[in-house]
Amino acid sequence: MSTTNVGVLQSSHKLLHTARMTISPDAGQIPPWTRGDRLEKALKASGVQVQDMADYLGVSRQTLSSWFSGRTSPTTGVVRIWALRTGVPFLWLETGQAPGVQGPGGGDSLPQVDSNDQPFDWWSDYRSA
Repeated sequence: MSTTNVGVLQSSHKLLHTARMTISPDAGQIPPWTRGDRLEKALKASGVQVQDMADYLGVSRQTLSSWFSGRTSPTTGVVRIWALRTGVPFLWLETGQAPGVQGPGGGDSLPQVDSNDQPFDWWSDYRSA
């Protein structure tokens, strides 16, 4: 076998060994999201621009940047307004936990919401009276 082929085989073996190590299900940790991460994610998901949110709250872009980085924190009232403006659940913004979920291994599922499961027939109620 030539030295070129040996070098390729050695490189392939190292690559295979490295790939096997990186795709292990136990590899690494999932970093937690901070409140600032969740606020920023909510803005992006909703399509609200940073300047628009700053104007809406009556604060500067620098204040929002400070909240995103975790240097300072918004009040609970501001987080509630943020939730309403972005359409993201307040509980998730505040704690990182989805509403109705109590954690791994159990808890409630998200509630089923049906705004009009049966139309109201006021006329038939009126006629039968």
